[in-house]
Amino acid sequence: MDNTEDQAVEVVITAPEKQWLQQFIQNLMQQHLCAAGHTYPFETTYHWRGTIHEKTETRGVLYTRASLVDRITELARQHHPYEVPHVTATPLVAGNPDYLEWIFTETATAR
Repeated sequence: MDNTEDQAVEVVITAPEKQWLQQFIQNLMQQHLCAAGHTYPFETTYHWRGTIHEKTETRGVLYTRASLVDRITELARQHHPYEVPHVTATPLVAGNPDYLEWIFTETATAR
């Protein structure tokens, strides 16, 4: 695997509704912007506009390349139900080389 200009990353996106996040991930996959995505519910506590909120949300974890994170972030900002969506990326510094290569293969034709 020689992707020296790019790097595999894990992107986290959270949303208030599982259905919205699953559809968003499906749309990203159709555009080859991510290779895979997982969703699961979690409890969150956060401060927003002077009030502490506690609720159940859905967390999505996507696998893609670093060069596509800006596009994913922009799509989230355009379509997310929250004014300030959580979108963060963490580099995958090691792992099964076949899996990491698969991420690059699946996102090679990103649109």
